[in-house]
Amino acid sequence: MVERVIAACDGAAKGNPGPAAWAFVVADGAGAPQFWKSGPLGHSTNNVGELTALEQLLEATDRAVPLEVRLDSTYTRDAVTKWLAGWKRNGWKTAAGKPVANRELIQRIDALLADRDVTFVYVPAHQVGGDPLNAIADKAASDAARSQQGAGGTAADLPVPDPVGAAPAARPARPARRPPTSAARSGGGRPTLSARFPGTCPCTRPYAKGDKITKVGSGWGHPECAATQP
Repeated sequence: MVERVIAACDGAAKGNPGPAAWAFVVADGAGAPQFWKSGPLGHSTNNVGELTALEQLLEATDRAVPLEVRLDSTYTRDAVTKWLAGWKRNGWKTAAGKPVANRELIQRIDALLADRDVTFVYVPAHQVGGDPLNAIADKAASDAARSQQGAGGTAADLPVPDPVGAAPAARPARPARRPPTSAARSGGGRPTLSARFPGTCPCTRPYAKGDKITKVGSGWGHPECAATQP
């Protein structure tokens, strides 16, 4: 009995439409990754990326071996498992009588699926504890979309998926900014201002950054202390 192959494919478009790409990863029957590949698509849509990923996967795998395809695109899954037969009967028109979008891609996929044992399994994307093959394909497609560079390799150099579900690092709180004020007068008639740095008054008591200070003797300190200085 020929062992089945498990694979995942994914597409990405940064902006949808925007810089787009496709990717797939092929594993053995136990789900252990064996090889992967990605490629750029220029400016395109997410659906084109998803369909191209499936097309490339079907071309890269042995049609004589049963294949399980994991994907997070319900559009791609339904296009080839639910809508395809009706589109062909209707002359590649939708139920509303409109031309089928991405027809050429879907026709190529249809030809690649002919007389082949392929099972489609939907897996949700970006889930904690989600499908690891889907996560790899998603990362490879996203990287290729951003860089517009193709890549590929084996289990030794798989793309590392970004963590899912981790809370973003909190930004450190910024100190409250005091509105600028014009110089005021202390009880002793001397101008005051907000301290730019913490310091110590000649009376030996400290003052904090932002506190009102004034000239006290030869230094700076509390306005109330100014009245005791000549």
